[in-house]
Amino acid sequence: GRFMFRRRLLASALRLSLWLGAAAPAAFAQTAQTAAQTAAPAAQDGRAAPSLIVTVVVDQLSANLFNQYRSQFTGGLKTLADQGMVSINGYQTHGVTVTCAGHSTVLTGAHPARSGIPANDWLDTTTGQETYCLAAPQNTLAHGKNTDNGPVGPEQLSASTLGDWLKAVSPESRVYGVSGKDRGAITLAGHKGDGAFWLTDNFGFTTYVEPGQSAQARLAPVAALNARMIDRFTRQAPSWTYSNAACRRLEGQWTIAGQTFDSKVPPTNFRLDNSPILDELTIEGAIELMDSRQLGRRGVTDMLGVSLSATDRIGHSYGTQGPEMCEQMLRLDTALGVLMDKLSTIPGGAIVVLTADHGGSDFPERSAVEGYPHAGRVDRALQPRVNAALKARFGLDADPVVSSAGGFVIVDKDRKSLPEPLRSQVLAAAIELLNAEPQVALAVARDELLAEPVPNSINPEDLSVRERLRLSAVAGRSPDILRAWQPGLTGQGRVGGAISSHGSPWDYDRRVPIVFWWPGAQGQERFLPMRTIDIAPTLANLIGVTPDAPIDGRCMDLPQFAKGRCETK
Repeated sequence: GRFMFRRRLLASALRLSLWLGAAAPAAFAQTAQTAAQTAAPAAQDGRAAPSLIVTVVVDQLSANLFNQYRSQFTGGLKTLADQGMVSINGYQTHGVTVTCAGHSTVLTGAHPARSGIPANDWLDTTTGQETYCLAAPQNTLAHGKNTDNGPVGPEQLSASTLGDWLKAVSPESRVYGVSGKDRGAITLAGHKGDGAFWLTDNFGFTTYVEPGQSAQARLAPVAALNARMIDRFTRQAPSWTYSNAACRRLEGQWTIAGQTFDSKVPPTNFRLDNSPILDELTIEGAIELMDSRQLGRRGVTDMLGVSLSATDRIGHSYGTQGPEMCEQMLRLDTALGVLMDKLSTIPGGAIVVLTADHGGSDFPERSAVEGYPHAGRVDRALQPRVNAALKARFGLDADPVVSSAGGFVIVDKDRKSLPEPLRSQVLAAAIELLNAEPQVALAVARDELLAEPVPNSINPEDLSVRERLRLSAVAGRSPDILRAWQPGLTGQGRVGGAISSHGSPWDYDRRVPIVFWWPGAQGQERFLPMRTIDIAPTLANLIGVTPDAPIDGRCMDLPQFAKGRCETK
């Protein structure tokens, strides 16, 4: 069935983790000794640049969650938190805090307004069709089926990435991305990356294939792993039982939209995609790429992006304050320990940066009884109420206000843009009606935002809601109206689907950890704000490359590493 293939993966993933923990140092000692004799690349000041840059993006890892479980970490997250440079006030600075947009900021140094990725998808009002954030209809998928999000590629990403800047001056450098989601892998691999791989059902890791390329060649870096996945038949089905007894205390029963939700492990209708196993498999893929492509072992600087999707899947399905997320945080910590152990074998040193694409909050029913009575769900009748008023006023035969990409578009019955001047008239009336609704904090026209300058976000805490939405506004892609619900409000939930969400301009969705680590680092805390757009220029400084176009972020000093101070112009 749908999950039979992935059931076969659990035992292999766990076996690999155990093997790595016990045998990796010996297994790679000879390789490390040989590679260490190769001259390391040089940064601009003549000091050694890191052999490997590893960018870890944990989908939906809010600063709140990181801090909540920080004292309980014993594995990879403990290493990062204790030894690394930790920014406890990291920010995704923009207002539409979703996965594709957030990932697009990490290695471009660009706000979504510049990266061109305002959301996970958007309605094209010239065709009436939804467009996925990484849609690339000219491509195919390597596993030979038109599944997942269909044909994808990096073309929709307007900005270049750190990997692109590196490849421009060091073509022999290798740049890869791996994730549970296509948008996690592709945004980190960039335009010139050597491969972006993500997990797909009944196959393993797949990728996109451009015209003229062969699927076999594109899959070569992960072909051996995929073959082992298929060949490792076992009767042991994957299960999710408590591996951390303390998480059991968070069990509870909740009523959501008239349905009963039992918050427990294993969850009802257990799915591998919504469990910690997804990240464990992704890290297995990351380690395979390090081995098969000899990343960090060839005398040049290589890059590996690792986007871990399970925290997001679990947050949506079960919320963030139950036993499911407790288990996820602690198992993620263990899985990252396997990756960190592997990175310790890299001659010349690896630098790791860990962050998130956005934050998140718990489902409002639980938040409301835990001291936040303002938490709730958006009134189901709000949008129909606005549409009814607009239809009556303008004599329309279809609802003109349709939800899209963190806001609303003004369309006709075919979901295409209304003709002018009717569109502008309906738009103005809709904004007035929306702003009169108590649950709406702000509704503002995209074109009005685009006419305003992009705000300076160096102090992200000081940005107004309007300025945060401006950083998400992209011509032709963002909705006609960008909107923010009042704090604590989220959309409708369904047990068995999504009961919790994110995407708001409020800090619980914007604040994320930002951690830099390298061998020999000696723990440092920074309380002043840092932005995810500062990551790319900071890393660029370490390896002596420069952006090929203007960016929004700035280099941050990491004085304990090979190149301590940022270049000043």
